[in-house]
Amino acid sequence: MGTDPNQATNQVGEFLNDGRVASQGFFLDLDREVNLDFQQTIALEIYTTDASAHKVLLKLERGSQPDVEVETTLPAQSQDRWNTLTFDYSTAQSGSSTVNATGRYSRVTLFIDNGELISGTYLIDNIDDGSTPSNPNEMDVVYDKLVWSDEFDSPAGSKEVINNENWFHQTQLPAGGNWYNGEVQHYTSRIENSFVQNGFLNVVAKREQFTDQDQTKDFTSARLNSKFAFTYGRVDVFAKLPFGEGTWPAIWTLGKDVNEDGGFWDAEFGTVNWPGSGEIDIMEHGLGETNEVSSALHSPCNGCFGNTRNVRSQFISDVAANFHLYSMNWSPNQITFLVDNVPFYTYNPEVKDAGTWPFDKDHYLLLNVALGGISGAVAPDYSESAMIIDYVRVYQNSTLSLQDHPATDFQLYPNPAKDRVHIKAQDSIDKIEVYTLLGSKIDVILNTDNSFSVSGFPSGMYVLKIYAGSLVTAKQLVVN
Repeated sequence: MGTDPNQATNQVGEFLNDGRVASQGFFLDLDREVNLDFQQTIALEIYTTDASAHKVLLKLERGSQPDVEVETTLPAQSQDRWNTLTFDYSTAQSGSSTVNATGRYSRVTLFIDNGELISGTYLIDNIDDGSTPSNPNEMDVVYDKLVWSDEFDSPAGSKEVINNENWFHQTQLPAGGNWYNGEVQHYTSRIENSFVQNGFLNVVAKREQFTDQDQTKDFTSARLNSKFAFTYGRVDVFAKLPFGEGTWPAIWTLGKDVNEDGGFWDAEFGTVNWPGSGEIDIMEHGLGETNEVSSALHSPCNGCFGNTRNVRSQFISDVAANFHLYSMNWSPNQITFLVDNVPFYTYNPEVKDAGTWPFDKDHYLLLNVALGGISGAVAPDYSESAMIIDYVRVYQNSTLSLQDHPATDFQLYPNPAKDRVHIKAQDSIDKIEVYTLLGSKIDVILNTDNSFSVSGFPSGMYVLKIYAGSLVTAKQLVVN
């Protein structure tokens, strides 16, 4: 981040091109997609301190259509002031062709002086596609009734096998004798690879030579299928991740109807090949940099499986040393991913069909630590490491619908808030109730001016329930 030279309180983007590589740029993954069907131009403001002309290329990626790009020029003598550049995608480049670009895109990538060894520092602000700012991660339903969980309770000190009423060990190799994506491990049902101890589940990936199903591999791990399947709800997994290059821990779901020999549900329900079954990746680590976790969805539509465009990642504090809460809130309309109760990505396709939305049927949970493959080679000095899980919880029964009453009748400000929240209301408010996303009630006092304090609240998202005569509504509240 940089600072606006004209307004010290305005943080802006800062891009340093050191001139040592011909193509240097940066990308932004967007919470709200660029929609070229709505408007085909994008404007941005750029600030430079040198007097030279510069070529600026803006590329749109991860979209419903092939990648497109437009290049324009910042004129010479434009230094020391903000300049607005406009990119017109009605005449965009896609590969070697000029196209009238349409569709939605979730990543913008910017290059300055692409293909040339020119150094410089540039400030970027106000990228505008004509759309109205909104909260793209606002959840439409809050699930608050615990319907299934494993707390991994066990006698102190003892190492116990996992609860086989809740979990199934998936160990059968796929056809060809190797797991998918070039992974190099065997999954086993041994207590060395999965056990409960001191109230935690340990999924252990080890370097050891192991032979099973006539195949010898140099690593072992565990892959657990839940014996519980569900449609819609919230999943919370409180976990600490393994360390080491080449480890690939995952918390995810598959449709119960997936045709995957050896899976718990396959014999009775496995009739649909992946990705038609649908896959929801609540958390993956190892596909990017250390401490970069991602959430993704896989479905049959073009660009939606394998290296799917429906993915977001973020950096969080030391994932191998700290526990974090990895969550998914799955409703009939959208799927929102959260880390530590803070939403960061929502999947909500306009058209929900078999290609985009195989998420209207039962899914089951998977917990595993893979090794190698597309997560990279396993470090030569790697011995073993574990994904350690405190609990897995599934909530359903939406008693706190966020659409009980028209939103215009009650407005919160500021929202997000730090200290105090005010409620603008057309009706007299009788009382309010504040809940965490897990359904726990927090005591608050409503003042005569319809305000209340959140100064002691941990950062995250809450539900505010407002009672006014016969009216009841629930609003989403974000505390920074």
